[in-house]
Amino acid sequence: TIIRGRKYLIGLFYQKIIIQIMIKDIINSNEAVLPNTKQIEVLKENFPACFKEDGSFDIERFKEYLNDSLMVTNEGYELKFLGKNYARLLTSVDTTTVVVPDEEHNNKPENKDSQNIYISGDNLDGLKQLLKSYQGKVKCIYIDPPYNTGSDGFVYNDNFNFTIEELATKLSIDEEDAKRILDLTKRGSASHSAWLMFMYPRLLLAKDLLTNDGVIFISIDDNECHNLKLLCDDVFLEENFVAELTWEKKKKGSYLANDITNIKESIVVYSRNKLSFNGLIGEINTNEETYPCINASNGRDVRHIPAGIMSKYREKNFTMKAGEIISDTTMNLVLKSDLVIKDGILVQNLDIEGNWRYGQDAMAEYAKKGELYITQDLYLRRIVNEPRYKGLKDLLLRLGENEESGYSYSFDANNLQASGWGSNEDADEEQRILFGEQGLMTYPKPVLLMMKLLTSVRDERMTICDFFSGSGTTAEAVMRLNANRNKHRFIMIQLPEDLDKSYVSASGDEKKRIKKLVNYLDSNNRVHKLDQLGIERIIRAAKMIKEENPDTTADLGFKHYTLEEPNRTTLDKLEKFVPEDQGMVLTNDILTDFGTQTVLTTWLVRDGYGFNADVKAIDFEGYIGYYIDKHLYLIDANITDAAIAAIVDKYEMDGNFNAENVVIFGYSFIWTKTEELKMNLARLKDTEKNLRINFDIRY
Repeated sequence: TIIRGRKYLIGLFYQKIIIQIMIKDIINSNEAVLPNTKQIEVLKENFPACFKEDGSFDIERFKEYLNDSLMVTNEGYELKFLGKNYARLLTSVDTTTVVVPDEEHNNKPENKDSQNIYISGDNLDGLKQLLKSYQGKVKCIYIDPPYNTGSDGFVYNDNFNFTIEELATKLSIDEEDAKRILDLTKRGSASHSAWLMFMYPRLLLAKDLLTNDGVIFISIDDNECHNLKLLCDDVFLEENFVAELTWEKKKKGSYLANDITNIKESIVVYSRNKLSFNGLIGEINTNEETYPCINASNGRDVRHIPAGIMSKYREKNFTMKAGEIISDTTMNLVLKSDLVIKDGILVQNLDIEGNWRYGQDAMAEYAKKGELYITQDLYLRRIVNEPRYKGLKDLLLRLGENEESGYSYSFDANNLQASGWGSNEDADEEQRILFGEQGLMTYPKPVLLMMKLLTSVRDERMTICDFFSGSGTTAEAVMRLNANRNKHRFIMIQLPEDLDKSYVSASGDEKKRIKKLVNYLDSNNRVHKLDQLGIERIIRAAKMIKEENPDTTADLGFKHYTLEEPNRTTLDKLEKFVPEDQGMVLTNDILTDFGTQTVLTTWLVRDGYGFNADVKAIDFEGYIGYYIDKHLYLIDANITDAAIAAIVDKYEMDGNFNAENVVIFGYSFIWTKTEELKMNLARLKDTEKNLRINFDIRY
């Protein structure tokens, strides 16, 4: 008994030493993070010979590597602003949040198999969590960030507890500059520097989420459009700029305005890699097999066009000779070989060289399908189907006079646009239809705008992310496209802003709007958080879409997760844990605070399995473990000898059970149980399975 007691104490001592993984490890590693940490890691991976024995970077040797092809200079054109290095630092600092699943919501029949994700949390933390599982997997991002107009409520509010001395050391700046940066973060600022410091790390992280051929759309107005363009040139590189789209948000300005009224906004578009990006579709048609109106007043009306290849204004059969220019006003594409059209079919030589928006393989495929069309100026365009949902008028007409629908509406169809890209007025009316209230959100975007942007990317199956989700317009647009024929999935992130606090600090019309929103959430038994409106909107929109498309099998549900920071007391215990102070009893701090499913979900995301991982719960003689692919997670306390024996038996008897990594929640296991498990599983390397088990103890 004395020997066992000593072993137990020794085990507790070593248990203390190996506390280094999960949140405590993140905290420790964050202390060593510098603004260029991510970039240095890339250099170490690709240029290891440029690092000295002490770990310092040898710039002269690096220049030698580049000398034959690049000119290294100390000057260049770039965007500079107060806090830029601080923003880069925030990109490298890992999040200490945990992922809390909404188990009641997620287990509902309409949600349990859904691949859609709604995350309540700060989008900086949300992006960092997403990158652990979704890096390079998101094809399309749309965001509608704060415009920094002075009246939109934007203030810088990221909360990282750096001291002046710590920040000065990390950024290699003097304490006066460090104080200026911290003043921006602590008092809240709406300056240009504050807005850029807010956007920069989010765009850096967003870039890493995108696939190599991915694209990001960013809505903005005149206040920060010029700064956003320079910022995106810095993040995505200038050569990956795609376009600056102009959206008409309303038909006319207010007659009460004293100066020029802006009725338009910009949508800045960048690709992850323009060499891989296959462009955007700007022309769409309906399913009608109607020839275009040759006498169209604008001479370029291609709204109604047939399938097949034809000339809109020239003879049916014609030949364009090599060297001719197609569409001098749009593409300046010079033909390297003849282009022959006969009876509406492209009959000769698809190997046309030039600045196509599509690759040659795609051009050949579209021609075979009859999806190419030649306009008046001989510009080849692809034919695609327009989304079935054409806008507010189309929605209202399909709702009809059915009073049982549960939606509140009255409208004058003559005053609504059946096509176009929608307007702020349409978006506000969509809110009234869904919520029975107008003005719950300021300057919302219409669903049709989102649908047309997503359709322009031309993929019918992609992951779409919006990390300024607002009222959830992007999610509704994805579901409407899916009800038609697409197979998209969405990832939404929205800050759960405390509306009660916002109400206290607001004034004027903004105070009235927040009060209306709070009352609405009360009427629907929801807490006073901004993310709750988006959740309510997605649920209501799904119900409406199902009523409009009763036979649809589209994914109209979503899984909900909340990002939460462990409280300060828990973190202090975790950092200063001493077994003797706990009476030699290990306290499950994180597990007690958040529960097994939160610990499991956080680990699954961290290990690359994503938020919707298909993990299997296994009963080991009354002890529940969690298995997926190459990982077995053991989280709960009080594992028994019988459970350990059952785990070993599972490995030996089940040919499909090959978890190479056993992840243990350290506070739940005393040292003797951990060693017993290790010793028994070590035998597997000498069996037919030849498995070498890796043990990962996390806290």
